[in-house]
Amino acid sequence: MHLLPDLHAASAILIALVMFYGFMNGRLRVEIVSLLTIGSIALLLYVLPMPGQDKYAGLQLAFEGFGHYALVTICSLMILGRGMVVTGALDPAARLLAQMWRHNKAVAMLVTLIVCLLLSMVINDTPVLVLMIPILVQMASQGGLPASKTLIPVNAAILIGGMSTTIGTSTNLLVVSIASDLGMRQFHVFEFTPIVLIAILPALPYMWLVMPRLLPDNTRAVASQSRRFLAKLRIAADSPVRGKTIEEARGRLPEGVEAWLPPSTGGHVHRRMLATGTFEGLQEAARKLSGTLAPHWLVEKIRTESGRSGKDLMVAEMIVAPDSRLIGLTPKTAGFEGVAMLGIHHVRQPLRDTRQNTPDAPMKEGDVLLVMGMPEDLQRFREADGLLQLEGGQEIARSGKAPVALAIMLGSVGLASLGMVPIAISALAGAILMFATGCVRFERAGRALSGQVIVLVAASIALGKFMLVSGAAAWLGGLLASVLQFLPPAGVLAAIMIFVTTLTNFASNSAAAAVGTPIAFNIAEKLGLPAEPLVLAVLFGCNLCYATPVAYQTNMMILAEGDYRFADYLRSGIPLVAIMVATLSASLVFWYGI
Repeated sequence: MHLLPDLHAASAILIALVMFYGFMNGRLRVEIVSLLTIGSIALLLYVLPMPGQDKYAGLQLAFEGFGHYALVTICSLMILGRGMVVTGALDPAARLLAQMWRHNKAVAMLVTLIVCLLLSMVINDTPVLVLMIPILVQMASQGGLPASKTLIPVNAAILIGGMSTTIGTSTNLLVVSIASDLGMRQFHVFEFTPIVLIAILPALPYMWLVMPRLLPDNTRAVASQSRRFLAKLRIAADSPVRGKTIEEARGRLPEGVEAWLPPSTGGHVHRRMLATGTFEGLQEAARKLSGTLAPHWLVEKIRTESGRSGKDLMVAEMIVAPDSRLIGLTPKTAGFEGVAMLGIHHVRQPLRDTRQNTPDAPMKEGDVLLVMGMPEDLQRFREADGLLQLEGGQEIARSGKAPVALAIMLGSVGLASLGMVPIAISALAGAILMFATGCVRFERAGRALSGQVIVLVAASIALGKFMLVSGAAAWLGGLLASVLQFLPPAGVLAAIMIFVTTLTNFASNSAAAAVGTPIAFNIAEKLGLPAEPLVLAVLFGCNLCYATPVAYQTNMMILAEGDYRFADYLRSGIPLVAIMVATLSASLVFWYGI
């Protein structure tokens, strides 16, 4: 081993250090740092080509990440995850968890952790967390555990589940693909799942019973609760409450939704019920009572037009402006075109507002309408009737496609896990089927794909390849091997895991994978150890990102919701990292017999 690296190896190490510093500093966006990394490698190898290569070989190395099969696989899995979300395929699991939280907090917490572990094995971590955040926040507001005591443990469970399979996270695919490029065999989807499951045995009780006690109760009064709307529920003829008393019907309503009957109905439910609640609550009430929030024929007409045009349905909140033509009109007399009104929030003026508590009352300035339609129809409605649309808007889940999306996901994962086809092929086939069946609109594919992830993975592939061909990985591997040779195999694995974990918690797990994988490969060669357990130590270390809020995007997503501080991640995350490093190292030694 040379005492100092040569020029190209030293340049690769320097670019890696600058990349890590860029991620840690946070002044530049992740995608900018990634693109600068690619550009630096391309420029360096164009000006100073590798020995025996021309100046264009460096350009191929720098940009080949954009065409790498690992990136295609990651993008395909993003589309599969998008299909699961927009079709509502995960909604039954969410409803079941919500019911459990209302009955037994301790059992619900344990089940939530296990469900998140299982879901994140085959679905990207971010959609799973997006599904869980509103459930946990809502349960906290209804007397459950404070959100600040549940979000970090649930996020940790999602991250652990994500490390359990080759498709759990984009980082896993990156490590596996770099190792394959180095000559190692391909891992099957669930090949190292048993190793992680062993490590979960001590980690799960810690996340369930100890972690919430280490976290503060950051419950605080919410200044503005979710807006409540008045709505008219149209009850279908086959509804389970048709002909029942209002008291019996109320027993079927979700928590937070209040209902009563219009005048002159005789005390029994027939075709109409009036209700008030949040949009989510009213949606759930309509589902449980087999009803709709707008006339059934109108809902079907809008859905049919949406399906024919290939455009998504949206629900938006619109405020009645001072010059709106709707002021003084009722929803019945307003003559809405192309959209369906699902509910209305009446602005109340003390001593002046004498309107009845009904969705059919005349509209006033400041009222908020909840309307459904295609984006262009909503825009025409807003412009024609003098309305102001609030920020955001919610897509309506294409629930009729949920079984199709679920079947496609199971088929894609199943084919790869059985070794019938590589995951790159099965995931791409699944993405194509998501488009072909309408589960994901092709023109909305941009919402499924993360540009940040794409350029980060491409930069990581380029950096990993440059670390290898320049000799930087061999030099660093030899340097670390000279220290690690005195440790037993479990100590070597733990040291590699801690090294990569430190990088991933303060920079980027993709960059840590790009640097760590070739180094681990070289350490294995120099110490005479099998490469697979050392590469898996890198993969696991890249996923042990619980100790800081900047370690992973899901950590940042819960920062505001839980009102967390940096110290909260350290206090609860470091013990979990220690548990996982110890158990994973021991499991790898046992599994590979080293």
